Amino acid sequence: MASAAEQLAKNLNFGTFAKAKALQQRIWFTLGALLVYRLGTYIPVPGIDPGAYAQTFQGAQQGIFGMFDMFAGGAVHRMAIFALNLIPYITASIVVQVITTASPRLEALRKEGESGRRKLNQYTRYLAVLFCAVQAYGIAIGLESSQGVVINPGWFFRLSTVITLVGGTMFLMWLGEQITSRGIGNGISLIIFAGIVANLPTTIVQTLELTRQGSIAGFWGIGLPLLAIVVIAVIVFFERAQRRLLIQYPKRQVGNKMFQGDTSHLPLKLNTSGVIPVIFGSSLLLLPATIASFAAQGSAPGWLTVTAALLGRGQPLYLILFAALIIFFAFFYTSIVFNPADTADNLKRSGGFIPGIRPGERTAQYIDYVLTRITVIGALYLTVVALIPELIHSQLNVSQFIGGTSLLIIVTVTLDTVTQIQSHLIAQQYEGLVKRSRLGSKRK
Repeated sequence: MASAAEQLAKNLNFGTFAKAKALQQRIWFTLGALLVYRLGTYIPVPGIDPGAYAQTFQGAQQGIFGMFDMFAGGAVHRMAIFALNLIPYITASIVVQVITTASPRLEALRKEGESGRRKLNQYTRYLAVLFCAVQAYGIAIGLESSQGVVINPGWFFRLSTVITLVGGTMFLMWLGEQITSRGIGNGISLIIFAGIVANLPTTIVQTLELTRQGSIAGFWGIGLPLLAIVVIAVIVFFERAQRRLLIQYPKRQVGNKMFQGDTSHLPLKLNTSGVIPVIFGSSLLLLPATIASFAAQGSAPGWLTVTAALLGRGQPLYLILFAALIIFFAFFYTSIVFNPADTADNLKRSGGFIPGIRPGERTAQYIDYVLTRITVIGALYLTVVALIPELIHSQLNVSQFIGGTSLLIIVTVTLDTVTQIQSHLIAQQYEGLVKRSRLGSKRK
């Protein structure tokens, strides 16, 4: 028998959406915030010759900068104020979360509730500023080493570039928080999603043009769209896949009545971490790769040039590190968002148990055992889907947007956003039912 929430979800329609004024305001706010973000990707950093920079980027866009440009929504090839996007903030979040698991003091802060989370978020912001300043300075040095790109090289240009890029990233951090609290969905994911979607039409046109010119074989001209459809289907299947653990509740006696024991399910997602491992892995890999690539353009030592070459997109070292980071963060983030011990304690307090498993510690061990096994499958799925565009890029030299990494972000964020909207609509229906019941009781 379907639950009340499932029955309400089946009854959702356009009329329900038309009545949800609060949801409409959230959607309009989200669209407005994303429009502001897109406008910022067209405002260039001061002191740069756009024509000379365009020629310089043209020769480097097939490398690590092409992937950086994907996350920045095209801001890199325009060297806009949002060129660093949210990559430094994501990297800082990774570092803080890793340190939190190893530091008892930070772990205690995380368990304090809202006040502790605010302090951790503040530490993340400070670290993001540091990472952003380092990357911005590396970009400024790299731009100065390119012939004719910077109009007036010197410390004034470096300082202005650092301030501009750091300010752009800080603004995006604030904008993402506003989208999360006043809009729909996760603001950070939606900003990255908007950048990828905005560049999809250009990517499709470029791929078709390469096929027409013969740079890409006709087979691949048809095969790439089919591959994209297959990848989307695989992503939807794995993102919706669950391992349901049967939960049983004992019989209860209330007064003179005996109530039959109920049964329910504990759903464990096959990919509990979502798209976070891919974003985290890409961001963490982009930091050293970007610094090495920019430094290697100037008079850098030989080892730095070799490092930049090894970390180039499609290179074996890059692919190995990318896969390792995805697998690591799949397990790491799953351990953060889902705690088997807390789940077992909650089941024990409510009287629920897994048939054949003792409540308490044995239940926690069993849940952790099942979660670990399905996370292995989820991590492998993320790795395969994320490496598809890299392998295609290295073999055919086509855009990275037609493939798994971008499609994974697009599909996952779309599914999460639809779920958020559905939750708001269900809440709207619940409020309507409560009002009707109150009116009915008053009439009686």
